[in-house]
Amino acid sequence: MGAEIPFRKSFYLDLPRDFYQPAAPSPAPSPQWVAFNEGLARELGLPEQADTPELLNLLSGGAPGDGRDNIALAYSGHQFGQWNPLMGDGRAVIVGEIAAPDGGVFDIHLKGSGPTPFARRGDGRATLSAMLREYIVSEAMAGLGVPTTRSLAVAATGAAVFRDGARPGAVLTRVARSHIRVGTFQYAAGRDAAGDAGPIRTRALADAAIQRHDPELARADNPYLAFYRAIVARQARLIAQWMLVGFIHGVMNSDNMAVSGETIDFGPCAFMDAFNMRQVYSSIDAAGRYAYNRQPSIAQWNLARLAESLLPLFDQDDATALRLAQESVETFQPIYAQALAAGLERKLGLPAGDPGNEEIFAAMWQALSASKADFTNFFLRLTAIAEGGEDGDAALDDTSAFLAIWRAGLEKNDRRAALAAMRAANPKLIARNHRVEQALAAANAGDMGPFNRLCAALKTPFALAPDDADLQAPPLPEEVVHETFCGT
Repeated sequence: MGAEIPFRKSFYLDLPRDFYQPAAPSPAPSPQWVAFNEGLARELGLPEQADTPELLNLLSGGAPGDGRDNIALAYSGHQFGQWNPLMGDGRAVIVGEIAAPDGGVFDIHLKGSGPTPFARRGDGRATLSAMLREYIVSEAMAGLGVPTTRSLAVAATGAAVFRDGARPGAVLTRVARSHIRVGTFQYAAGRDAAGDAGPIRTRALADAAIQRHDPELARADNPYLAFYRAIVARQARLIAQWMLVGFIHGVMNSDNMAVSGETIDFGPCAFMDAFNMRQVYSSIDAAGRYAYNRQPSIAQWNLARLAESLLPLFDQDDATALRLAQESVETFQPIYAQALAAGLERKLGLPAGDPGNEEIFAAMWQALSASKADFTNFFLRLTAIAEGGEDGDAALDDTSAFLAIWRAGLEKNDRRAALAAMRAANPKLIARNHRVEQALAAANAGDMGPFNRLCAALKTPFALAPDDADLQAPPLPEEVVHETFCGT
């Protein structure tokens, strides 16, 4: 392997052997680039042009070196509330990690590269559509400034994948600060409980996670408790950011929550169009467990499961450990509420911390629910009103009571500061579901134009080129996407 691909052995290989299985990715019969993220490649110190044969070989499933260091990770998890003690990466392989020029260290993870020991009779493959969806939405989140795993590349394999018929196959390269999940700790705790040597796996995993994400906490009086509280805070702020841009993850299982605080696993996810507190897009979430308004409570539930896994590390006394865990998980709600309020203040142009803001927030949610306004464009219209435009009022039907109370709050703030905050907090573009579906349909037909155009626009979602004005529009009735799918 050439020196221009500076991958190194993954830190997971220093963990106990329980945490992973060797898993050689399957080379693609006829690999071809479909998408390559030159900006992210530059950040990682990789070749910026996707014309390196070695890079194409690696990121389409060709194992680096002798391939002995390629691994699939084990984890457990609650899936829609049901416990699954052994899951793991059934179609994904970590081929190493990379130290970026800025000092950050990232996993390099191939998704759809063939079956692993955790595949459970699956083919380990992925469709081109599913991998392009993750590419679009993860990069849209990055453009919005939401912590997220990133997509470096999508390579077509040249082989068909059979789902509801033959589909083009592809491999996505995911870049993440780590793939340590709540479910990874649940797995460690389960393995420890089956033995009599104490929390050796849980401790090893926690030490590795602290070193990876919060090395300064290793010097804390209780490093494991401090680490847990840091995870709670990261997740509280992350979920607030989801809510502020109308993002619905779709499958908030405990194995889909990363301790890094990054959004991970983009399956049946979507950005909301017409506002609905109970909006669900996932085809498999019939009960609405992971609806828009339930995301904060589900996140806290997952964090409680993480606390259960870490209890032996918090304190040797069971009662003390439980008390510390309860106190820590209860910090989620105030941190989340503070982050959400601060974000809404920016989106509405309100003075920070004003006691009257809560009343305005309540009126805003009521107005959105009553009007079923397009979530993203609702705030853009408020920005237009704040800028002195006359079109905003007419476009906000059934919101007159809210507008009156909001205007009064807006007047309390410095107008220049209010406008600057609103312009920086309210994106002009999101990855609208119908545009994503149109791009995927075109890509399956061999036309990458809509995909490339959408991805380019989403890099700068707070700006709008005149030629991209159509990407801002909500879907027509016949274009509305009611369900999205996991794509596995």
